[in-house]
Amino acid sequence: MTDEKLDQILKQALAPEISDREIRIHRRRKDKMHTLGKIGKGVAAAVAAAVIGIGGLGYFNPVLAAKIPLIGKIFEKVEDDATYSGDYTDKKTVLTNEDSAGNLDTSDYTVSDKGITLTASEAYCDGYSIFLTVNIELEDGDFTHIPEHYTGMNATDNQTAAGFYIGGTWSVDGSSPEWIENTFDGKVIDSHTFAGMLKINLEEKYTGSGELNLNVNGLGYDDDRMLDGEEISASHWTDGNWNIAIPFEVNKTDVKTIKVGEKKGNITLEDVVVSPYQVIVHATTPGEQRELTDDRREKLLSKDPNMTDAEMYELLGWSYEPCYTICFHQDGELLYPDMEMAGRARFAVQGKEIKTLYVYIFDNLDDWSLMEQEGMNSSAADRAVISKEIHVE
Repeated sequence: MTDEKLDQILKQALAPEISDREIRIHRRRKDKMHTLGKIGKGVAAAVAAAVIGIGGLGYFNPVLAAKIPLIGKIFEKVEDDATYSGDYTDKKTVLTNEDSAGNLDTSDYTVSDKGITLTASEAYCDGYSIFLTVNIELEDGDFTHIPEHYTGMNATDNQTAAGFYIGGTWSVDGSSPEWIENTFDGKVIDSHTFAGMLKINLEEKYTGSGELNLNVNGLGYDDDRMLDGEEISASHWTDGNWNIAIPFEVNKTDVKTIKVGEKKGNITLEDVVVSPYQVIVHATTPGEQRELTDDRREKLLSKDPNMTDAEMYELLGWSYEPCYTICFHQDGELLYPDMEMAGRARFAVQGKEIKTLYVYIFDNLDDWSLMEQEGMNSSAADRAVISKEIHVE
């Protein structure tokens, strides 16, 4: 009951219940995949040249790139510019190494289809997300026209990365498959090589070791020569099968959980997790089982005529009252917000030292948006259902 077609049916059935903020954040992240192409050719060229000139060894000289081992060191290559930036040197687990001749020490984490080879390089897990680096090679590709996108809070941060789309599902240790929702942040190494980082958010806190199963059914990228089109998302897309099992182990180093347990109105701020690369705010709001309407029943039965009502309700899940979270650190700087799901909001640390957090939770999207625009001293702060100062150290 969890294959892709059924998930698509459910997405269509539940589409009206997706929150406005979730759509907005998702659209903003997608739009940022080709931001540089829309700020003017001169500015875009200057920014791209600066980024590529500093971080893209081999972009200008593929021969030089071939002599510098990349696989096993992709974090080092992309960690300054990815959305979830930071120093992964002492946190990562290397899956595959490459020598100066381009030979890999194992083929266990390499898979090829349709002329595209995907190799898992390194992994890190803080118990809440898996951060995975991957090398993508396309035999007859031309990655040199993949546009850069902003990964910092502001364009003035000059933090940019190239993007690569991925479609399919993931699961951990036999759990029900989930859609891959994020994209790769990374760098174009040469015309046929891309190295990037993918973040998988776990449904529940994980401890110990496990196995991440990626079932990739599509890979794609944008093209800066096609930026004037109405829809440039995944200008180049390839359907295929790249299935790979990746071992990981939770690294608890520098991961802190601060219990809060503060309830106001219908919202409870349960706790805040601070790891080296992300902040997660856990909150609970009232929820109710989604209604099994005749339309939804018809859609589900069209997939499986033998599906029971109990199975339908389990798949439909629950809907929750609105909850919009925003977070600042001790210097009043806004943390980069990721997509907020029921019960948890995630923010990228981006190398910042986190001593104190200021968390604001709203039940009104307009108030959240105003505070995002105006900052911590916004008049909207007084309308937060919960505002909490949290000392991390």
